Amino acid sequence: MPSFTALPDLALRSYGGAVLAASDESFAEKEALVRPGRPQFQAETFGNKGQVYDGWETRRRRGEPGHDWAIVRLGLPGVIRGVVIDTAWFKGNYPPHASVEATELPGHPSVEELRAADWVEIVPRSELKGDAEHGFEVSDERRYTHVRLNMFPDGGIARLRVHGEVRADLSVYEGLGLDLAALANGALVTACSNEFYSAPNNAIAPGLARHQAEGWETARRRQEGNEWLVVRLAARGVVRLAEIDTTNLLFNAPGEVKLTGLDGDREFELLPRTRLQPDTPHRFRLESREPVTSVRVDIYPDGGLARIRLLGTLTEG
Repeated sequence: MPSFTALPDLALRSYGGAVLAASDESFAEKEALVRPGRPQFQAETFGNKGQVYDGWETRRRRGEPGHDWAIVRLGLPGVIRGVVIDTAWFKGNYPPHASVEATELPGHPSVEELRAADWVEIVPRSELKGDAEHGFEVSDERRYTHVRLNMFPDGGIARLRVHGEVRADLSVYEGLGLDLAALANGALVTACSNEFYSAPNNAIAPGLARHQAEGWETARRRQEGNEWLVVRLAARGVVRLAEIDTTNLLFNAPGEVKLTGLDGDREFELLPRTRLQPDTPHRFRLESREPVTSVRVDIYPDGGLARIRLLGTLTEG
């Protein structure tokens, strides 16, 4: 798949994404489009509407004018770098073509307001194949809050992935503290020594990790040194509290952790090398009052973290 798939899926249900409306969902529900994980399928499982599909499937239009569509609210608004349209398991009932549009509306717009909005085409009408993932790069620097998936004329699509960079509205936190390392606030892991078992951006994802795979976990290190990642903060700020969570990591938690603040060419210690316990949420008050733009998280020697939270306040500039 294209390199943009390493970026967060802004539409993922786990991140607050939702399918708000669809022209039709006669055979399979629209909500499946943003479910986590790969689509599942079991042959000869029939319900009242026919074969059960883990995806969105509309009725046959029978020559009617128009096409089918679904409107998706991005759980994490931002700049879209690429879209994946997955027709997994749809072999004789996939749409031959699809396109994607996007719009930005502030607040909490209704479906009627969204349908009347100005939409920008970010993926032109493109050919699809059955039972396949289709990646489309997007060259558009604008921030978007919603996308509309169009399929021509009808059929089934299993998943819609909208990969990009989060652009949160941080003005709501003016005068308040916030998690500067939250993916939902615009933070991003920009470098990582090892991501053998799971992606490092999981460690700054919303909510709590339900199991090991929903955190960041490295391979077993067989050489000198240690594993690490760098988190670009949502904005420049002063970190006052670090939460390092090893929940679900019973026999593969790191032995120790260290935090280093980065601001331009400056580096300084936020948390000295400190012992960690398995399957435990840890909270550490930090003494430094220096503003930072990124934080390097070193774990010793290897292992995994369920979540990293860096709570603090924004600074000017």
